[in-house]
Amino acid sequence: MNPNLNAARIGLSRGWIEFLATFRNPQELLFGYLFFPAIFLAMALFFLDEDMGGGVSVGTVHMAAGIALIVAILGVMSVAQVLATEREDGTLLRSRAVPHGMIEYTVGKVVHVLLVSLLSLTLMVIPAVLFVDGFTLAGPVALITLSWVCLLGLLALAPIGAILGALLSNPKTGVGLAMLPIMAILLISGIYFPLEYIPAWLQPIAMVFPIYWIGAGMRAAVFSEELLASGPFEAVQLPLVAGVLVLWAGLGFLLAQWVLRRMARRQSGSRVQAAQEEAMKRGY
Repeated sequence: MNPNLNAARIGLSRGWIEFLATFRNPQELLFGYLFFPAIFLAMALFFLDEDMGGGVSVGTVHMAAGIALIVAILGVMSVAQVLATEREDGTLLRSRAVPHGMIEYTVGKVVHVLLVSLLSLTLMVIPAVLFVDGFTLAGPVALITLSWVCLLGLLALAPIGAILGALLSNPKTGVGLAMLPIMAILLISGIYFPLEYIPAWLQPIAMVFPIYWIGAGMRAAVFSEELLASGPFEAVQLPLVAGVLVLWAGLGFLLAQWVLRRMARRQSGSRVQAAQEEAMKRGY
């Protein structure tokens, strides 16, 4: 068998095993899968009677925004956390030392992230369709739209997470600090309220980032045509959404490859050992 294909096959198995391992950790099961769906469903139901305009309820918007937020957390923060942690504990170094080990590692992480994302988003979408009035998936076209928006959103954001994970010197505090600018971008991205609600000079800045386009694609999938036409949110053409997300994914991948190669060249056994000793001193 081709060595690269064999490494990819092992990576597929590794990703599946890592995914199954999350169910053996009660804390990860609770906070990784159930916490956010419960919070956003509760918020959506609480604000369901609040009208944002045109018959669009605040609760429905919050639920759609929650799904976009989950995509952002999975694509940026989870990837950054995993990469930074496994860089410091030597997992990346060991993978690089094994023939075709980086192929196995990369495929495994992609499979793991995709499976976690699929389950997390399913736990968000199904309760929303069942209990949140105005949140609909009217037919297979809407489901397909939601699927590719989430997938392209993850592909657009994951390189950002990989770059952060490569650059952060401390995976514990660094990821938390990196969350601050991410949250700022989320607040101005138009997923919680129309862009017209923020200052005019911020609007083009918000439209540069992929979160805005993920939110627009999300609304196109889960809002009915009537709500899109009468509601306060401006409708966006789906081909434009796809084009922007693909552009972010492509450019991000190229930049992430360059950053990761530089990180790999600087990584050594002595650096990993020093990082582990420093982490032990901090009590990690």
